[in-house]
Amino acid sequence: MTVGARMRSDAQPGHLPVLFAQVMDALQVKADGIYLDGTFGRGGHARGVLEQLGPGGRLLLMDKDPEAIAYAHAMFDGDARVSVQRGSFAELAQWDATAGGLDGVLLDLGVSSPQLDVAERGFSFGKDGPLDMRMDPESGQSAAQWLARADEGEIADVLFNYGQERMSRRIARTIVARRAETPLTRTAQLAELIASVMPRARPGTDKSRIHPATRSFQAIRIHINRELADLETGLDAALARLKVGGRLAVISFHSLEDRIVKRFIAGHAKAPAGNRRLPVAQDFIPALKIVGEALRAGPEETAANPRARSAVLRVAEKLEQKPGPGTRDPGPGKSRSRFLAGPQPSCSCRDRVPGPGSRVPAFHPRVPAFERGAA
Repeated sequence: MTVGARMRSDAQPGHLPVLFAQVMDALQVKADGIYLDGTFGRGGHARGVLEQLGPGGRLLLMDKDPEAIAYAHAMFDGDARVSVQRGSFAELAQWDATAGGLDGVLLDLGVSSPQLDVAERGFSFGKDGPLDMRMDPESGQSAAQWLARADEGEIADVLFNYGQERMSRRIARTIVARRAETPLTRTAQLAELIASVMPRARPGTDKSRIHPATRSFQAIRIHINRELADLETGLDAALARLKVGGRLAVISFHSLEDRIVKRFIAGHAKAPAGNRRLPVAQDFIPALKIVGEALRAGPEETAANPRARSAVLRVAEKLEQKPGPGTRDPGPGKSRSRFLAGPQPSCSCRDRVPGPGSRVPAFHPRVPAFERGAA
């Protein structure tokens, strides 16, 4: 039996790790290596890594969700190779266990299947429950709390920027009007409200197969959990902690995440385009090598696990950075690739994402104003 088949048979009922075989191949697990799974969930990928580690290997597990952390302790507390830390992968560089360097980092982004399947977590518009949506329900404000205090403009901006919802203004206006009459505290309330103001899709079209609340729920969840801001910080931290030859594997589930990952990897792997009107830049020294093309689940996996349909896996390997002629070392603690290549943020600085309580830009910088949601 293959590693993938064994792991799928051992996985928690109802939980199938996405792109399992591809992730194991991407990480190139060494028996004595040190690997970090920054989104443990229910441990499908983590168990696959652990099975390939020898006595000298180490597996570091992180998750925001206290239920996931409790599950990790229950599964692995007897294994000296495993260490568990509650928190966002954005904080991985602050964990002392990563200070010696990592041979691989895995980030499986977005909401996990157990979070979606439990109505009480408030992530799903298909199951009525408290309107929460926090990956860590013991920290920060819930979706209900944010919707109760945010003004109409802020709600519209979040829905448009993070959900690409063209009806963002109409939905926001209706939310503000409805909450003046009765608090929005349940997922079913919000889903029904959104459906009531959305144009009816023609039967048989793609839009008719997608629930009207899908984009709005995604947007609110991303905002409440600071998902895109954490992703940007986490990618920087992963690069800083990876050893030369170490692998970064990231699974994303929507275009906003994937765009950030793609730009981060490309920005550290490819020299920026030249500009004849500007002085010649210093030599670019890549920090990463792109490993293969972006990978998606095949028909067999998507048939068994429909949630894998939107998954995209991108992989990169950390390179040794040797300064070329005309360059100078930026000194300890500085990123040589960024120092040499000039201003190259992991993604566009204009895309930096504020967290809950901060105002979102009035519109997405790459979307013309006339494409905003209907008034």
